Amino acid sequence: MSLFTLQSKKSAPERAPTMLRALCFATMLVASALWSALARADVYELRTYTAAEGKLGVLESRFRDRIMGFFEKHGMKNIAYWHPQDEPLASNTLIYLLAHKDRAAASASWAAFRSDPEWKKFAEESKQDGEVVKNVQSVFMDVLPWSPSLSDPVRTGK
Repeated sequence: MSLFTLQSKKSAPERAPTMLRALCFATMLVASALWSALARADVYELRTYTAAEGKLGVLESRFRDRIMGFFEKHGMKNIAYWHPQDEPLASNTLIYLLAHKDRAAASASWAAFRSDPEWKKFAEESKQDGEVVKNVQSVFMDVLPWSPSLSDPVRTGK
């Protein structure tokens, strides 16, 4: 009799500990992959977008539905996206953090992103009802050796 045959004859409650161990192992693999991605990033890029009047929702949907995928396609790691809590920035500002292997990789990723035919088409289509973005600011940053982890639950509240 094979292990599969033995497992398949067990009831769901009997299989639960095995499934729980498998789920825990999978969770650890995902957490390890995320930590590895964060640890490999030598440079972070903080970007702040100011949306045109009344266009913050359009800007958010562009990022959520398409742009994040373009970033990943071209080697940029999406870390987090935020809104300011207070006005006037709350109604027109999107802030996000990307990770790059280094500045050269960031430059190459942005060049590939900007020359991507799919991106160019999407960008043109999204401007049909007027400009969506008024201003973009970008700051490249290094993590200090004594900085808490970006995945620290105390800092993220999770």
